[in-house]
Amino acid sequence: MISVDLALQLKAAGLEWHPAAGDRFVIPGRDMDEDVFTLSDMTVEVHDHPTGRVIGFNGTTEWALDSVDQPEACWLPAEHQLRELLGERFTRLERRDVGDGVVHRVLLLDEHGADAFEAADPADAYARALLHHLSGARGGSAGTSGSRTAAT
Repeated sequence: MISVDLALQLKAAGLEWHPAAGDRFVIPGRDMDEDVFTLSDMTVEVHDHPTGRVIGFNGTTEWALDSVDQPEACWLPAEHQLRELLGERFTRLERRDVGDGVVHRVLLLDEHGADAFEAADPADAYARALLHHLSGARGGSAGTSGSRTAAT
């Protein structure tokens, strides 16, 4: 699962969320950043109202949160959702052993050339690639540890 910080960056870059059952999200700025919620047909549902979408918490009598406006929530897209959002630009995911750890590299290819995005977790690598795409940036990309990685 990607970090809340990376999810907030994706949201700020314009990533749209169309809530669906199984989606995970947080409610930042309410001292609840560590609490990850999952949309479910039974306990957490999306309700469409004339004023906008509301995420309703059903059966949560133990704490005082009945609902939250969708824009207040921050989606934590799953690895498969991030890959789908990259669309045809996604070329492949590579795994490399580096010292005592592992690095995952997402390779993208489009009309501007190829880019590579690295992270220890594959979901983070996909998220970094999507963030790069949403920003409209061209050319190389930042990998792990501030390294610059560009495949051409």
